[in-house]
Amino acid sequence: MRILLIEDESELANWLARSLARHGGFMVDWADDAELAERRLRVEEFDAIILDLGLPGMNGHEFLHRLRARDNRCPVLVLTARDAMSERIDSLHEGADDFMQKPFAIEELEARLHALIRRSRGREHPRWMLGDLVLDIGSQRFLHHDQPLALSPREFSALKVLMQKAGEPVTKQQMLDRISPDDTSINLEAIEVLIHRLRKKLADTQVQIVTLRGIGYCLEPLSDAPH
Repeated sequence: MRILLIEDESELANWLARSLARHGGFMVDWADDAELAERRLRVEEFDAIILDLGLPGMNGHEFLHRLRARDNRCPVLVLTARDAMSERIDSLHEGADDFMQKPFAIEELEARLHALIRRSRGREHPRWMLGDLVLDIGSQRFLHHDQPLALSPREFSALKVLMQKAGEPVTKQQMLDRISPDDTSINLEAIEVLIHRLRKKLADTQVQIVTLRGIGYCLEPLSDAPH
């Protein structure tokens, strides 16, 4: 699950990104100001937003107002050091879905994020499907005929990116950014190796990874797969 963290304190942001990835299975993208976050949300999709209210420039309240004015319904969890009841009430009225005060327990934050995302998708155990391939969000596993595919963490992340954008082109750089943004041991050439391995593991399914020369890759159902 992909989270956009909007927080201007770099030390806190780095800790949150590592902790949520390690314990909650989240992939965290960081924006240190609301203007940058707003630009990203116009072209990218996220499962949830973690928002600090005390941001430089556009503050969290204005960001929330503008987000909901565009009818963007991505769930928002507000994090703030401010403890006034009016702050909590104002944030909820402006469109926040939940509110946590700093300091907080990372376990509670993870639980609240999972709950927000479940509610936003309208079911307890959401699943994404393409052909006979299923991504179970709750268990973070790919299934084929209800049997889990044996995937390495990087293979899982690569296939998840393709599944999220099924039918659309995904560049190697986009995949690299989503798989391991801080790991210098993986490069664009390694993406080709991952795709080669994934094609072997998807050989018996009704989906295929298509190469779009000069662009990237696309996950599509086989043309003769039943609908």
